[in-house]
Amino acid sequence: MATIKTLAEFITERQHEFTYATGELSQLLTSFRLAGKMVNREVNKAGLAEDIIGAAGQENVQGEQQQKLDVYANDLFIRLLRSQGMVCAVASEENDDIVHFDNGGKYVVTMDPLDGSSNIDVNVSIGTIFSIYRRVSTGDKATMADFMQPGTAQVAAGYIIYGSSTMLVYTTGHGVNGFTLDPSIGTFCLSHPNMTTPADGKIYSVNEGNYYDFSEGVRSYIDGCKKQKMSARYIGSLVADFHRNLMKGGIYMYPGTQKAPKGKLRLLYEANPLAMIVEQAGGKATDGTTRILDITPTELHQRCPLFIGSGNMVDAAVKN
Repeated sequence: MATIKTLAEFITERQHEFTYATGELSQLLTSFRLAGKMVNREVNKAGLAEDIIGAAGQENVQGEQQQKLDVYANDLFIRLLRSQGMVCAVASEENDDIVHFDNGGKYVVTMDPLDGSSNIDVNVSIGTIFSIYRRVSTGDKATMADFMQPGTAQVAAGYIIYGSSTMLVYTTGHGVNGFTLDPSIGTFCLSHPNMTTPADGKIYSVNEGNYYDFSEGVRSYIDGCKKQKMSARYIGSLVADFHRNLMKGGIYMYPGTQKAPKGKLRLLYEANPLAMIVEQAGGKATDGTTRILDITPTELHQRCPLFIGSGNMVDAAVKN
């Protein structure tokens, strides 16, 4: 019988790959590990507990309707990140401004606490996306400069997907590893070591309802996918679409449109962390002209187009 390796054991074993002090990575990921298990519990109760599904009756800074579980997950992650002392500030898709902890921590976190939450009511996979940066400012509080770092400055990035099983996938720049939650013991166990994505795939993921608002080049690429009889797979939950394509090979696209030339997805909370993961798995991520990880942010809630997935497919998409 194969030996089961837990997330905690794996992190301890691989601490030498983390650029900074031994033990810091374990502390940093503890909050995500614990919060992920707690969000998983609430998601699994969603069909039975009316008080945690549906709209919360307010909008986030993006002007999007917040779901009750959005608010729950955001508050939970912030509370746990504050308690472990390594993080001095958080930028969340759900908050207008930086959330300061005033604890002298050496790291800052960006996150989308519950991506795809509008799908909760219909039992579709959703997820959490996060990214960790080392603080660059000095002084009592973190500053905007700590968050306006390019994606290449990320020291770790990951996501948690809440689906038929719950998985935590992360990288520190030394490959990508996935851990599946064993509900019988409440522990994440290594299930997908050294994850890589195929250079080519047969899946394209895009909201074709916007087809006529896309550029001629993007429409041409989509037409080419159809002529090659590729499979169109679009869930509308970024983590779910990304995770499937990472495993099987494919491309996820959220291009700019005539009405929204910068697209919909956020650079800090979605594009950067997933770009780090896909590159570590052998894939690529671009906004159509620039590698995602080379973009220097200018605002917390900055949006960008995104083409991400199997390398050859991304290259073909942006040639058009």
